[in-house]
Amino acid sequence: MAFFISHKGRISIQSYLNLKKDIINLRILLIVACYLAISANIIAQPFNVGHTTVEFYDFVRNRNIETEIYYPATTTGENVPIANGSFPVLVFGHGFLMDWDSYENYWTELVPEGYVMCFPTTEMGISPSHENFGGDLKFVANQMQLQNNDASSLFFNSLTSETGLMGHSMGGGASFLAATNDTVISTLINFAAAETNPSAIYAAENVTCPALIFSGGDDCVTPSGENQSLMYDGLASDCKTHINIDNGGHCYFANYNFNCALGETVCNPTLDITREEQQDITMDFLKLWLDYSLNGNQLAFEVFNDSLMSSNRISFDQFCNITNVDPIYDYNTIKIFPNPAVDKLNFVIPFNMVDGLLSIYNINGNRVFQIQILEDNSEISISEFPDGGYVMVYNVGSSVYTNRFVKADN
Repeated sequence: MAFFISHKGRISIQSYLNLKKDIINLRILLIVACYLAISANIIAQPFNVGHTTVEFYDFVRNRNIETEIYYPATTTGENVPIANGSFPVLVFGHGFLMDWDSYENYWTELVPEGYVMCFPTTEMGISPSHENFGGDLKFVANQMQLQNNDASSLFFNSLTSETGLMGHSMGGGASFLAATNDTVISTLINFAAAETNPSAIYAAENVTCPALIFSGGDDCVTPSGENQSLMYDGLASDCKTHINIDNGGHCYFANYNFNCALGETVCNPTLDITREEQQDITMDFLKLWLDYSLNGNQLAFEVFNDSLMSSNRISFDQFCNITNVDPIYDYNTIKIFPNPAVDKLNFVIPFNMVDGLLSIYNINGNRVFQIQILEDNSEISISEFPDGGYVMVYNVGSSVYTNRFVKADN
C-alpha cells in the first residue's frame, strides 16, 4: 500500500472504521476508539524506572562516551535489576548547551511503557562537534546490542533488536548523521531538529529507516522551513511523517532549560501554547509511532494515521510505501475465565505466544491496565475495576488478539 498525504487545514474526516452489526467489527471499533482516546490518562503503568550510568569506549575514535540510561526496572532506583522482558532501545541526542536531564519528560513517559532510553552526555560545551555527536549516538546504539549479549551486563538478554534514534535541536540534526547508511536502526525520530555541520539536510538523503519528524509552528530558533521541512523532503525513507504542532515552540519539546529558554526569548518571547500542551501533543503521536515501529503493532499505525487526519492541533505531511499494515484479529485464541468475573481473571494463551503486551480498556475507550505476559497462564486482579464491560487486547509480533469480559460486584 502506498500513500502520500499532506494536511494543512483543520478539517475532520469520517473514522476509518464503519460501525457494523457484526460483533467482530464492533469489537475492532471499540479497540480503535480506545487508541483514539489519545489524551486518556493511563491508570496503571507496568514498569518502574531504573537508572544507571555507563561509559562506553570507542576504540576506533579513541573516545569515551558517558551515557545516562533509564530502563524498565523491578523497583525504582539506581542500578536496580531490570524488569523481566525484552525492551526496545531509544538513543536520544540532547540540544545545544542542554543537559540530558532536560528530557526527563521523555523517560518518565516512555520507560514505564517498556523502552530503554540512553542519553549520551558528550558534546555539551560551547563548541560541539556535530559529527562526533552523531558518531556517539550511532556507537551507543550499537553498543546496547552488545550489552544484550554480555552476561555481565545489567541488560543481558533484556533488549530486543529494535532500536530507535531520537534527538532534539542539535541532537535532532545529529540523529540524521547517526542514521546515515545504517541498516540496523529501526526508526528515526526527532524534535525541532537543527541543521548541523556536516549537513543533516544532506545526510537525510541516505537515511532509509521509517522516520517521524516533529516541528513547532512558532519555532524561531530552528524554523521548520529552513530545517525540518528540508530534512523531511530529503529523507529516502519508505515511510516518513512530518508533524508540525500549531503554535509550537523550540524549547517546549523539552523541560525547562535556561540556555534554551534564553535563546528562544530573544526571537519569540511569548508562545500561544503551554509547555504541557506541546508535550502532550508530542507524546500522543510519539507513543503510537513507537508502538508501531519498535513493537510491530500494526493497529497503532492505523490509529496514528487516523489521528493525524482528525487532529485540529497539527498540520502534517506524510509519504508511506509499505505493505501488510493490516493487523490480524482473532477472537478465539485468548481464553479468559470466569466471565463475568469478580476479583480475579484468568488469561490463557498458546505457549508459543508468550512475551506479548496485554492491555485492558473500559467502555469509554480508556486504557485501565497493561502488563507484559511471560507465561501461558496468568491471573490478573480486577478487584479495583469498576463494574462494567471491558475489552482485552493482546499484542504479540504483528498480531492483535482480543476478547471481552464483564466485571461484576458479586
